[in-house]
Amino acid sequence: MFQITKKRLANRTAYALLLDDLEQAKYDLALAYSNFENAMEPDLIDCCIYQVNALQMRYKFLLTKAKQFDGDPYAKNPLELSEP
Repeated sequence: MFQITKKRLANRTAYALLLDDLEQAKYDLALAYSNFENAMEPDLIDCCIYQVNALQMRYKFLLTKAKQFDGDPYAKNPLELSEP
């Protein structure tokens, strides 16, 4: 019984950490967009473009992982959990 509780707690902690990483990636992406909008030099513009692209890929990866997370039933789409 305690092993099940520990496993659920570990899954909730893992999901919470995943959500924290997702929130941080969202913040970093907003900051990168702000830097891009304020860049004047061509080299800085190129740097900002690469940074935005990298952060978009990270955000997409984390979002996909959060959607696929099977440790917490609340992490999934409620329509996927309903019986037909």
